[in-house]
Amino acid sequence: MAEERSRLSRILVPLLVGALFLAMWEALVRAYAVPAFVLPAPSVIAASLADNFTSLMGSLWITLGVTVAAFVLAVVGGVGLAILFAQSRTVEMALFPYAVVLQVTPVVSIAPLILIWVGFDRVQLALLIIAWIVAFFPILSNTTLGLRSTDHNLRDLFRLYGASRWQVLTELQLPSALPYILGGMKISGGLALIGAVVAEFVAGSGASTGLAWRIIEAGNRLDIPKMFAALLLLSTLGICIFFGLSFVEHLLLRRWHESAIRREA
Repeated sequence: MAEERSRLSRILVPLLVGALFLAMWEALVRAYAVPAFVLPAPSVIAASLADNFTSLMGSLWITLGVTVAAFVLAVVGGVGLAILFAQSRTVEMALFPYAVVLQVTPVVSIAPLILIWVGFDRVQLALLIIAWIVAFFPILSNTTLGLRSTDHNLRDLFRLYGASRWQVLTELQLPSALPYILGGMKISGGLALIGAVVAEFVAGSGASTGLAWRIIEAGNRLDIPKMFAALLLLSTLGICIFFGLSFVEHLLLRRWHESAIRREA
C-alpha cells in the first residue's frame, strides 16, 4: 500500500506543479494584458496548436524521422567503433582524438559546409549527417568506457578456461558494458533531436519542413502562439524519447543490475 502511494505521488506531484505553473502563467498574462506576440497565454497556445495541428504534426514526423535515423546510426556506429577500440589499443589511440575533435567542434559552424558538400538538393541527407555527428560521441565514449571497465578478475577467469576473444566480448564485456551503453543512448537520443533541429535551422530554406522551419516561419510572421505550439511539440518529443529509452533501460537491467534493483526497492 505504501509503495503504491509512493508511486502515485511520483506521478501526481510533477503534474500538480505543472498545472500550477500553467495556471499562474495564464492568470498573469491576463491580469497584465500581455500581448500575444510577446507572451501568449497557455490557452492561446493550445488554440494555435489545434488550428495548426495538421501542418505541425506533419513537420513533427519529418523531424522525428531524422532524429530516429541519426540515433540508430549513432548507436550502430558508436558501439561498433567502441568494440574495435576495445580490441585494439593502437586503433583507439589513432582514431579517438579525431572523434573528440568531431565532438568539440560546434556543429553550427560546420553545418553550412556539410550542406554545401552534400548539395542543397539533398537537404535531408545533410540533416541526417549533422544530427548523427551530434549524437555519435556519447555512444562511443560510454561504450568504450563500459568495455574497458569489465572486471579484470572475470576476464582472467575467462582466459583461464580458454575462452576466445569473441566469447570474452559477447559473454562478458558487452553484458558488463550494457548499463554504460544504455546511459549513452539516453544522452544520444536527446542530442539527436537537438542536432536535427539545429540542422533544420541552418538549412533554413524551406526545403526542409521540420518543426524548426515552422518555428522560423512563425517567427518571421510574428505568429508567436504557433511558435510556442511548435516548441511544445519539440519538448514533448524530447520527453518521450528520454522516457522511452529509460523504459528500455529498465526492462534490460531490472533483473540484474544494481541501479535498477535499488530503484524498484
